Amino acid sequence: MTVRYIRVSPTVDLFAPVTRAFGTIAVIGKVSDAGSPPDDIAQVGVPLLFTDPAEARRRAPGDLGASIGLAFRQSPGPSTVWGVRVDATTPDYDAALDAVAALDVQLVLLANLPLDSTSGATGSAPGAVTKLVRHVDEVSGTGGDGKERMGVAMLTKGTADPSIVSGSLASDRMVYIAHQSDEDAAAAVAGTIAGYQPHVSMLLKQVQITSPPFTPSQIQTLNGTEGETSGPAGQGVNWLASPSLVGQGVYLGEGYTGNGGLGKKKFIDIVRTVDDVSFRLKAQLIKTIGNLRISRSGLRALIGQMESVLDPLQRAEVLDSYRIDIPLLRLLDKDPATLTPSEGAQINNAHAQRVVDTLVTVEYAAALHRLNIALKFQ
Repeated sequence: MTVRYIRVSPTVDLFAPVTRAFGTIAVIGKVSDAGSPPDDIAQVGVPLLFTDPAEARRRAPGDLGASIGLAFRQSPGPSTVWGVRVDATTPDYDAALDAVAALDVQLVLLANLPLDSTSGATGSAPGAVTKLVRHVDEVSGTGGDGKERMGVAMLTKGTADPSIVSGSLASDRMVYIAHQSDEDAAAAVAGTIAGYQPHVSMLLKQVQITSPPFTPSQIQTLNGTEGETSGPAGQGVNWLASPSLVGQGVYLGEGYTGNGGLGKKKFIDIVRTVDDVSFRLKAQLIKTIGNLRISRSGLRALIGQMESVLDPLQRAEVLDSYRIDIPLLRLLDKDPATLTPSEGAQINNAHAQRVVDTLVTVEYAAALHRLNIALKFQ
């Protein structure tokens, strides 16, 4: 028998962090039972996953199937869309939204349902769009990991008054779109957003829909007045436009969230990127929970795990820069003899409570939305 001075028994335990989709849509809408529907027609309140627009129109004829088909029409567009049917006579949007809350989706909309005084009603009898706003706000804040989402809603055809987006309707978790189309503009815009990675600005992205352009005065009403040196104005409503410099087609005139320009998350890509980066960090770090020690080597390994997520984003110019700070690590690096009683207590508390505070500061690389050129001839 051969003498083996060193025996190695390799064990492979490779870890791949969970990835999060960035463009899965949930559409809630009515279905027409006219004619002879198939046996597998969509049932009320039961989410169905679609990857084919023809299948959606077959199993969910009516508003639901048409909106799903319009979302799929976009290029680039979503790969998967969930459909949830509501009763055509007495639609229960609360139950449908509860069903959607359990899905891993990033965009939610109500099929062919414009925002007006009825759907946007608040108070004791909230309208359907108001319920959508509450849904995306609550699920994003208190739902499970990866459940963060945005809602998309359209204004009534031809409406160029952004003042309807006010009060509880003004949310950076919403995308509102003004249009002049006979189709579901919300579904078309949601499909467009779904086709792009989170950090991509939605400004001037093409939307496959027929929608005559607004007049310059209508666009100014929607957007607000902009100065020569100021940034985009914005009042929480986007519009469909056909700029002559871009080429034939319909494009998103801006990429605002529905916060009316009052918050720091003014643009759609900011909200989506924050959700994406947050999930990437959590997915990468989950295996450290219960394994890494609260020690100098353990916390440095923790920093390395976070750098493995943030470095690629910085190289791809999604992030300009980032900084990771673990205050406890600075204390552990000090000579134990020089620690003050307060610093020693902080270390002891961290060991006893098994909690480590970490600050990650990220500088987001924003896209260019306005360009002022001084052209001087001599």
